[in-house]
Amino acid sequence: MTFITKVLLQSGNRPVLDNVVSDIRSLAGRKGADLRGPHSDPPERHRVPQYKTLSGDESRQFRSWDYTVYTRRLEIVGHNDVSRRVARMDFPPGIRVEVELEQIQGMGKA
Repeated sequence: MTFITKVLLQSGNRPVLDNVVSDIRSLAGRKGADLRGPHSDPPERHRVPQYKTLSGDESRQFRSWDYTVYTRRLEIVGHNDVSRRVARMDFPPGIRVEVELEQIQGMGKA
């Protein structure tokens, strides 16, 4: 039975995100794990309006707050030790992490 660990990383700070991905890639390389990715999604640009009053009076606004979110997806096939180490990593502030574990049944086994 094989496990696939899917890791989703998101951040508004692209250099820090790329450093984290590089750390995960080097860990997988040292341990001989099968790493798929990183796969990059297009950057998401967000715009948040900011009001000068709590009433939401649209005539009294500050400039909108604009920010970009960068996303990287990785898959670790098998190699549970690397998956555990990645899930337990101490990520820098501003990095959002999701870890999903998927179990794959081998062909021909009932």
